[in-house]
Amino acid sequence: MAADVEAEVQAIDKSLLECSAEEIAVKWLQANDLQKEVYQHLAYYVPKIYCRGPNPAPQREDMLAQHVLLGPVEWYLCGEDPAFGFPKLEQANKPSHLCGRVFKVGEPTYSCRDCAVDPTCVLCMECFLGSIHREHRYRMTTSSGGGFCDCGDTEAWKEGPYCQKHELNTSETAEEEDPLVHLPEDMVARAYNIFAITFKYAVDILTWEKENELPGLEMIEKSDTYYCMLFNDEVHTYEQVIYTLQKAVNCTQKEAIGFATTVDRDGRRSVRYGDFQYCEQAKSVIVRNTSRQTKPLKVQVMHSSIVAHQSFGLKLLTWLGSVIGYSDGLRRILCQVGLQEGPDGENSSLVDKLMLYDSKLWKGARNVYHQLFMSSLLMDLKYKKLFAIRFARNYRQLQRDYMEDDHERAVSVAALSVQLFTVPTLARMLITEENLMTTIIKTFMDHLRHRDIQGRFQFERYTALQAFKFRLYYVYVLISKPTEWSDDLRCKFLEGFDAFLELLKCMQGMDPITRQVGQHIEMEPEWEAAFTLQMKLTLVISMMQDWCALDEKVLIEAYKKCLTVLMQCHSGFTDGEQPIVLSMCGHSVETIRYCVSQEKVSIHLPVSRLLAGLHVLLSKTEVAYKFPELLPLSELSPPMLIEHPLRCLVLCAQVHAGMWRRNGFSLVNQIYYYHNVKCRREMFDKDIVMLQTGVSMMDPNHFLMIMLSRFELYQIFSTPDYGKRFSTENTNKDVVQQNNTLIEEMLYLIIMIVGERFSPGIGQVNATDEIKREIIHQLSIRPMAHSELVKALPEDENRETGMESVIEEVACFKKPGLTGRGLYELKPECAKNFNLYFYHFSRAEQSKAEEAQRKLKRQNREDTALPPPALPPFCPLFASLVNILQSDVMLCIMGTILQWAVEHNGYAWSESMLQRVLHLIGMALQEEKQHLENLSEENVVTFTFTQKISKPGEAPNNSPSILAMLETLQNAPHLEVHKDMIRWILKTFNTIKKLRESSSSSPVAETEGNIMEESSRDKDKAERKRKAEIARLRREKIMAQMSEMQRHFINENKELFQQTLEELDTSTSGVHENSPVVSDAKLTALGPEQTRVTEPRQVVMCILCQEEQEVKVDSRAMVLAAFIQRSTVLSKNRNKITPDPEKYDPLFMHPDLSCGTHTGSCGHIMHAHCWQRYFDAVQAKEQRRQQRLRVHTSYDVENGEFLCPLCECLSNTVIPLLPPPRVLFNRSVLFINVLNKCKKTRSQTIYTPEDVPECLLSSGLINSSHSGHSEKMDQLQLPEGFRPDFKLKNPYSESIKEMLTTFGTATYKVGLKVHPNEEDPRVPIMCWGSCAYTIQTIERILADEDKPLFGHLPCRQDDCLTSLTRFAAAHWTVSSLSAVQGHFCTLLASLVPNEKNGNLPCILDIDMFHLLVSLVLSFPAIHCQDFSGVSLGTGDLHLFHLVTMAHIIQILLTSSTEENGMDQENTNSEEEVAVLTLYKFLCQCTGSALKEISSGWHLWRNLKAGIMPFLRCSALFFHYLNGVPAPSEIQVNGANQFEHLCSYLSLPNNLTCLFQENSEILNTLIESWCSNNEVKRYLEGKRQAISYARESNKLIDLPDDYSCLINQASNFSCPKSGGDKSRAPTLCLVCGTMLCSQSYCCQTELEGEDVGACTAHTYTCGSGVGIFLRVRECQVLFLAGKTKGCFYPPPYLDDYGETDQGLRRGNPLHLCKERFKKIQKLWLQHSITEEIGHAQEANQTLVGIDWQHL
Repeated sequence: MAADVEAEVQAIDKSLLECSAEEIAVKWLQANDLQKEVYQHLAYYVPKIYCRGPNPAPQREDMLAQHVLLGPVEWYLCGEDPAFGFPKLEQANKPSHLCGRVFKVGEPTYSCRDCAVDPTCVLCMECFLGSIHREHRYRMTTSSGGGFCDCGDTEAWKEGPYCQKHELNTSETAEEEDPLVHLPEDMVARAYNIFAITFKYAVDILTWEKENELPGLEMIEKSDTYYCMLFNDEVHTYEQVIYTLQKAVNCTQKEAIGFATTVDRDGRRSVRYGDFQYCEQAKSVIVRNTSRQTKPLKVQVMHSSIVAHQSFGLKLLTWLGSVIGYSDGLRRILCQVGLQEGPDGENSSLVDKLMLYDSKLWKGARNVYHQLFMSSLLMDLKYKKLFAIRFARNYRQLQRDYMEDDHERAVSVAALSVQLFTVPTLARMLITEENLMTTIIKTFMDHLRHRDIQGRFQFERYTALQAFKFRLYYVYVLISKPTEWSDDLRCKFLEGFDAFLELLKCMQGMDPITRQVGQHIEMEPEWEAAFTLQMKLTLVISMMQDWCALDEKVLIEAYKKCLTVLMQCHSGFTDGEQPIVLSMCGHSVETIRYCVSQEKVSIHLPVSRLLAGLHVLLSKTEVAYKFPELLPLSELSPPMLIEHPLRCLVLCAQVHAGMWRRNGFSLVNQIYYYHNVKCRREMFDKDIVMLQTGVSMMDPNHFLMIMLSRFELYQIFSTPDYGKRFSTENTNKDVVQQNNTLIEEMLYLIIMIVGERFSPGIGQVNATDEIKREIIHQLSIRPMAHSELVKALPEDENRETGMESVIEEVACFKKPGLTGRGLYELKPECAKNFNLYFYHFSRAEQSKAEEAQRKLKRQNREDTALPPPALPPFCPLFASLVNILQSDVMLCIMGTILQWAVEHNGYAWSESMLQRVLHLIGMALQEEKQHLENLSEENVVTFTFTQKISKPGEAPNNSPSILAMLETLQNAPHLEVHKDMIRWILKTFNTIKKLRESSSSSPVAETEGNIMEESSRDKDKAERKRKAEIARLRREKIMAQMSEMQRHFINENKELFQQTLEELDTSTSGVHENSPVVSDAKLTALGPEQTRVTEPRQVVMCILCQEEQEVKVDSRAMVLAAFIQRSTVLSKNRNKITPDPEKYDPLFMHPDLSCGTHTGSCGHIMHAHCWQRYFDAVQAKEQRRQQRLRVHTSYDVENGEFLCPLCECLSNTVIPLLPPPRVLFNRSVLFINVLNKCKKTRSQTIYTPEDVPECLLSSGLINSSHSGHSEKMDQLQLPEGFRPDFKLKNPYSESIKEMLTTFGTATYKVGLKVHPNEEDPRVPIMCWGSCAYTIQTIERILADEDKPLFGHLPCRQDDCLTSLTRFAAAHWTVSSLSAVQGHFCTLLASLVPNEKNGNLPCILDIDMFHLLVSLVLSFPAIHCQDFSGVSLGTGDLHLFHLVTMAHIIQILLTSSTEENGMDQENTNSEEEVAVLTLYKFLCQCTGSALKEISSGWHLWRNLKAGIMPFLRCSALFFHYLNGVPAPSEIQVNGANQFEHLCSYLSLPNNLTCLFQENSEILNTLIESWCSNNEVKRYLEGKRQAISYARESNKLIDLPDDYSCLINQASNFSCPKSGGDKSRAPTLCLVCGTMLCSQSYCCQTELEGEDVGACTAHTYTCGSGVGIFLRVRECQVLFLAGKTKGCFYPPPYLDDYGETDQGLRRGNPLHLCKERFKKIQKLWLQHSITEEIGHAQEANQTLVGIDWQHL
């Protein structure tokens, strides 16, 4: 069947390709009814081209469509070959000065915080880089797709609207010229015709609703094929869709994922192709399967020709978009065609049809036509206006559709409102002509239908979600404020204001709550919706006020309207609530009986708060003083104004006092948001303003009584001695506590009412003072980072806080170090502005700030009083506010509380209550002082607080005056803390008294006593000060003596301290590396001359059982926790395919080190049996955990992982601790006596141990006797009497042997990724390899950091290397002897060739250091069969020399020396001559394929540089193997490192001497090395080889500016899903590959599991470990294996020293090189896995993430 279809398709293609576009176009030009002709053409050809089979073939379809369908249209339009026509158009066209680039998802966009009119004005990267804004404060974000670049739009930018590129296009010609003049007339006519037909065709077919007939496109022969079309929705998850599809159309999971991805991307995809029945059946399965919990997936069975026409319709729209790019004239014509009213009147234009059909279209179609609108209607300023009008008229319907449609904003046409409403001229035009403000609000109200009886909003849980899909476009409309008002604009704005008040009226008092008494609330009420609404409106309310402030008439009208609405809300205010009269201190007031704790109360009072805001504006704009007659100020009833805000504040106080505990969390959350920075501006702050307004208009005594009554404290203060009775009656402790808290809260509220005057209009301040004060108080808590400060300050509609302009005045910036972030610290001179009762502090912040400020004062040796700061004066409208401080009721409250404090046992009172009273007294004194200081001649000071507090109370109870009580309290022992504050008050009091005396001749009644008291107090103070000073001096003297004594003691007992220090040393091994003291003789690490050191005893302690034990051969094993991992850190070839691990032979390491095995350790020591017990417990615990709770732990027990019991470092095995093995073997080799029996060896000569020269090793003697694995022991031809039955007795205890096997097997298992098998002959190879690789990595790290080779390793690495080397040297004792001997022979054979081992790698393909380690460590296994008694040392030395010579040849063969004109020193030293000679000999051997080099100096320099790493590694290796301490010269970075290394390694300084000593043998060796085929191929240039010294690997270079990365990522499309932009582009920092992470499209299968692109990449690039940068999130991702990962702070910081993970703040980011180095160091040290382990242990949420899908 398939084959037939193919054949048919090919046949069709031929006939289609013969179509001639030109002929068709000519036919059309002559046609009478063009539409009919075009439609017939399309009806015939479209179904033949599109939708020919189950799977789309976009390349073929596009090619044919262009040829057969679009070709004729283009010919017709141009009237000639479009290949000539379009370029001509382009030349005639004036390029637009608008950029209009439509953003792709994830593309970087830039907004200028200084110049943008609003935050939606953005530039694309290209325009930004060419604009003046790059020098400004810009903000960088990634686009969610769909917006466009505003470059060239003069209304979007306050300055710099053009970038350099678009500036050229702004010619002087008149703006309004008609673009059609640039087109030939006949073309205009043709364009109209063809655009009208094609646009109509596309719109008709896309909005067509019938499933199997077509609009005017009936085909002659109708095929009978259908598609089962699946549509996208936002309800079902990927998983559900994939699962359903597998069942419905039985496809594989891969195919289902493909379908699902396409549906998600394009909005629809056909999942089945065939006849109607066949498709219908799939549809029913899908619907049945997805309709259980939610509405089913949308599926339609569509006739294939409809689908074909729709595909072409979209193609046409895209084509139209590209054609109008050639000419503004064509763009204008398309706009006219689109907006032309159709035959059916209103809403019948093509544009309207599309818009109104938007929510029924699929995602792909929407995107296409939105793009077309943007490139046409929005780019033509004339039509942008007309389109905006159409859009505004349809706004209600569009929003309604959008609400019912479940797609997100970005793909809805409603999103275009951002493009239209933010343009200031359009917005104003729409407000005045289309009444847009009212429309928007009414539309919004339509969606909030649920109301209660009083008409207030009521939210259920589900409507809450639904309602807030809605975005209030109001914000956009209001963003740019009008400069001049027309009457029209005023009228329409106030109409909109009325609608807005309607909305607020429905919110006034919504979600009322009643206190729960008795039992806890059963169900938490829905509160979030109301607050979401409040947050959405916060900005709108603020901006409404800003607009009102701009015009006096508007402000007065708005004020009146708002007051009227508030009256309506309060109309039911007094009904049913009995009035009561309160009286106190001779004042009385009438109010109503109302208890917050018993009646309903609501937090939402937007109408009252709006009125408060407008009231402040009356003062700020001075309207209140200019036109008092126009304002209804006399009609205001202050008690009514303050009633609701006061209730709200009382509610907060009672919640704080714990009276509403039973109302659950919803109330706590509401109170939290009420004070939160997001809402407080239009909630809490405005409530305080409303109370200030009330107090300024009424008698403060009345206000205070009403307040006491609402706080339910009236009883306490109005009845004398109520407090005493209260405490004696043994009332419930809770009630006392509650009352105390309420009194504290009430005093706090009074402090706020009087003290919060930093809003312009209340106090005489400007906006910057307000921000400064906020910042000062935030920084009084602690130094803060820029982002924390921004979060703590409210934002305006442009997302600005205004902080940058003032921060420099109040704070200093401290740059960050390697971690942490930059911090702002408060300047010391700003501390005097600190107000302890700042109204935006939360409780916790207040106590922290108090603590911090007192601490500061103590440090500066000042007294710790925190007096109230001096305040700015009130504006005249609020001036009478201060009288509350000297009102009778206030003085009574103060007196009562002070009285309680004086008789502190009789009453229930609290210190914070007293502290608040003292603060209030302080405020009143400050106020009076300021009044006196600013006094002009004729004014009388009405503020006489000092006199009032000096008067004693009236008879009958004659309470003492407030002043007297303060003096009593000053010496009260129980008030130590407040002494300083009381002292400050009394001092200020006296200052004021002096001021009064000087200002008034009229003496105030003074008592002499006061002055006396003052002087005695001063004396007292001076005396106290003197004593304190003496005490301080004595303390300092004693401290000095003590530290002196300590120093003496330390000096005298130096040894003792040294010892303790060493024991404390982090290294848990008790011995110090260099402790064996050796004379200053020359230190040599190997060979017969090796320096003999006595190995000190090594006593260590087990971290699990705390027992100490000496490390001995025959004792129980001690082990180090260790972690083995495969590593590619040193790799020079990451693309190498890993061969099948079961068959792979790892004997030789290639010099590209493509994958090594690294061992690391945390250095903590345990007994082997303790560890075994611990590990068994970990495993048992893992098995006990129920299967379903099996989340990934940070370690994988099945792979043998565990955490070190002490430091929780990830480990997967243990290394046994051993004494130095070489000493043992030397002792146990007692072969010398065997020699006497050795009369006859194969070479018929008897060697004595002394004269075993190099030639023994080289001549292949040893090899010939046992080469190859094949020959078994008994076949070896050995001298008589030296039988293999002589086995070396293994010196190790059983437990050590077991540990040797354990670690060996672990290395084998991890290194080769195979199942453990201790018998495998490859185990010893892997152990030697791990030892060599680990030493190489450490040598590289030290070299990169320019550290000397010895003396700078951290103890954990030092211990690890010691143990690892000793282990590797001892491991052969538990392996099969024959295997190790076989390995040795094969290894040696690679350098000393013999006939048997033919196919060994050539010397270019062997890493010499790996070879050296393996040879040296396997040599003892040969040795126990040795027949010449060669001591181990000599053997090591010969092996080392041999490998070194091979390495020299390797370096000379591969060195790519250029004889450039480097200033050569032609010293012709012997080294240079010798090297040249050697090189010439090489040239001979290779048949002169090597380049001629004449300069010995270059060669010698290259050779030294190339061999250094090898020598440094060897030095480390022999140092750890033989325990010879390093000479002091290598422990520092000095000159002559090379010479010192050579002497330590017993090499001649002139390395070429090695070749001269045994020249004949070596010459044959060199010849054999050079004659290898591979070497020849390399020299002929047919293959590559590694050259030396190998470069260190580094992470990739990152650009300095982060936006370059964003740009790179936005240009990156997913490699799998054709050209689609990747959602989470992720950059591998190791190799620089960009990956498409976290998406189904790029998942691959790895070891039977589906994994994401990053995880798959780690296996090829980093053998399981990866470091990535997630570009859109700006965070670094560490991955290890499939289950481990963590996020790490990125190396990019903004100017404030902070990272911006998630790019939320959008500040420009730059690379911090130090932080990047730190990440690189983690990678080089193989600490990524450990870092992940620690992160996952510390943060449990990381464990739950599916890392393998990233």
